[in-house]
Amino acid sequence: MRIIRIFDTTLRDGEQSPGASMNVDEKIQVAKQLVRLGVDIIEAGFPIASPGDFEAVKRISSEVKGAVIAGLARAKEEDIKRAWEAVRGAPKKRIHTFHSTSDIHLKYQFRVSREEALKRSVEMVGLARSFVKDVEFSPMDATRTEIGYLLDVVEAVVEAGASTVNIPDTVGYTTPAEFGAMIKAIKDRIGDRAVISVHCHNDLGLAVANSLAAVANGAGQVECTVNGIGERAGNCSMEEVVMALKTRKDFYRAETKINTKEIIRTSRLVTRITGIPVQPNKAIVGANAFAHESGIHQDGLLKEKMTYEIIRPEEIGLHHTELVLGKHSGRHAFKARLKELGYELSPEEVETAFRKFKHLADQKKDIFDEDIETLVSEEVSKIPETYSLVDLSVKSGLKVKPAATLKLKINDRVVEKTARGDGPVDAAYKAIASVTKTKSDLLKFEVKSITGGTDALGEVMVSLEEDGKKVRGQGADTDIIVAAAKAYVNALNKLAVRRRHDRASS
Repeated sequence: MRIIRIFDTTLRDGEQSPGASMNVDEKIQVAKQLVRLGVDIIEAGFPIASPGDFEAVKRISSEVKGAVIAGLARAKEEDIKRAWEAVRGAPKKRIHTFHSTSDIHLKYQFRVSREEALKRSVEMVGLARSFVKDVEFSPMDATRTEIGYLLDVVEAVVEAGASTVNIPDTVGYTTPAEFGAMIKAIKDRIGDRAVISVHCHNDLGLAVANSLAAVANGAGQVECTVNGIGERAGNCSMEEVVMALKTRKDFYRAETKINTKEIIRTSRLVTRITGIPVQPNKAIVGANAFAHESGIHQDGLLKEKMTYEIIRPEEIGLHHTELVLGKHSGRHAFKARLKELGYELSPEEVETAFRKFKHLADQKKDIFDEDIETLVSEEVSKIPETYSLVDLSVKSGLKVKPAATLKLKINDRVVEKTARGDGPVDAAYKAIASVTKTKSDLLKFEVKSITGGTDALGEVMVSLEEDGKKVRGQGADTDIIVAAAKAYVNALNKLAVRRRHDRASS
C-alpha cells in the first residue's frame, strides 16, 4: 500500500482567500492542529511576501514540531535566502521554489524565453539545495505548458537536486483524464528519482478529482487546504481527498497518515479563525454531509447504516457530544477535558478559559465540546486589548426605539454611552463607534448558532474596513447582542494593533 504525503497549504495558499488573512498567533494555532491531524508537510507561508509572513514561518519553524515546515519562494535568489532564514530553525525543513513554464506566463507575465526560464529554475533549485536537502520545485501553470518542454524542465530540476516536483494546475484548467496522462508521462520520465506532487485549483470544480487521478497515475504527494479554501474558487479539499483515499483504498491502493478523527475539529478551527463558513452541502465537513431527510434513506439507515452512509461520522471526529461538564465542575475536570480535545494551554490561559466556562455554565443548560472549543479559541487567539466590553444593556420592542447603554474600558478608563439605532445591534454599534471615535465601515455581519437549543452559544462574525484596512472580528455569547458587541470590539482591537504596527514601521 503506497503512502501519499499530505502537503497542507492552508497557511499559505488558503490564506490568500479574500478576507482570510491570519495573524501570527492564529497561524501557530492552526499549525499545531495540523500536526495533531497528521499532515506530513505544512507550507507555513511566503516569507518574502511581508514581515508578518516571515515572522509566522519563523515562529512556526521553531515552535511547531512533528511535520516538515516549508517556506515558499519564487525562483529568485533573495526569495530563497529569505525562505531559508525563516525555516532554518525547524527540525524538518523544506524550501519550495517555483517558476512559470507555460508560454502564456512566459510571454505576458515574465517576458523570458523557455531557455531562460529553465536555466533560472535549475540555478535556483541548486541554490535552495545548498541550504536544505529537502527542495521542492513547481513549474507554475504546468497544465497549460507544452508537454515536451514540461518534461525537460522537470528532469532538469530533479538532476539539480529537487527531491519533490510539484505539478500545479494553477488556474484549475485541466481534467482528470488529461491530468492523469500528464502525471504518467512525468512518472515515466523521472521514475523514482523524485516524489511527484500535485497542486490543483478548483475553478472548474475538479480539484479533488484531478488530484485523485494524479494519485492513480503515480503521484506521491497531494497539496491541499482545510475546507478547500484558497484563491478564487479554492484548492483541493484536504478532507475530501483524504477520505476518498481511505474509503476507496481498494481502488487507489494508497493511504495517508492523517488521523481522520481530527478532521471536524480542524475544519471548525479554520472556519472560526478565517471567518469563511463551510457550505452546508459540502462533502465530509458540511452541516448536511451526514443528514438524511428522505424517508427511504431514513428507513435504510435504521436497518443498516451502510445502506446510505459510506463513511461513519465517527471516522472524521463527528459524534453526538455529551454533557461532560457543568457549573459544578472544577478546574481539574476542565483541564482534563481540554487535554482530551487536544489543547495545550498555559496556566494563565487555562484560568481565563475556566472563568469564561463557569460564566457560560451559569447561563446554559448543556455544555458541549463545541462550546468549550469556542471559548478556548477566543482565549488562544486573543490580541492586545485597547478596548474591552464591561457591560451592555439594550431596550427594544414594537413601540420602543431601540437603545443601547454601553460601558467600555479604553486602556485604563471606563466610559459609558447610550445610543439609539434601527435595532439593538445597530444601537450597540453606534454606542461603541461613538465612544471609540472610530469611523470604520461594517462590511459584513454573520450570526450562527454553535450548538442546538434556545440557550445555544451564538457566534457573530463581522468584517470592518477603515482607511483601506480590512479586519475580521469574532464574538460568542448566549446573548446574541452581547456576542455582536464582542465581535465589533474584537475587530476594533485588531485595527488598533494594525495602526500601532504601521506607526512603528514608518
